[in-house]
Amino acid sequence: MYCTRCGHQMREGDIFCARCGLSTDPAYRRATPSTLSRPMYDKKIAGVCAGFAHYFGVDVTLMRILWLAALILTGGLLLLVYIAAWILMPRQEAPPAPRQAEPGPETSRA
Repeated sequence: MYCTRCGHQMREGDIFCARCGLSTDPAYRRATPSTLSRPMYDKKIAGVCAGFAHYFGVDVTLMRILWLAALILTGGLLLLVYIAAWILMPRQEAPPAPRQAEPGPETSRA
């Protein structure tokens, strides 16, 4: 199996690409929220990184590493953005209900 974004060869059963962090599971992509919110079930500090990761459909760990790198590179200026996002992003208490997979052409029978 290959990543659709970067073409990296992945192992069978991987949900995220090890190179770019894109979710390769179509069910995960459909379950990603269309609004930006802080998931309380997947947070470490405030849920800001988890919220951005779910919104963009990438791995939460990758998003946390990107935030940390950007925080260091901006000399701490990004900390104000993080605090503002913490205040402005609404909380999401429960995980979204899993959606039923829509039958594709190979599974539907006439």
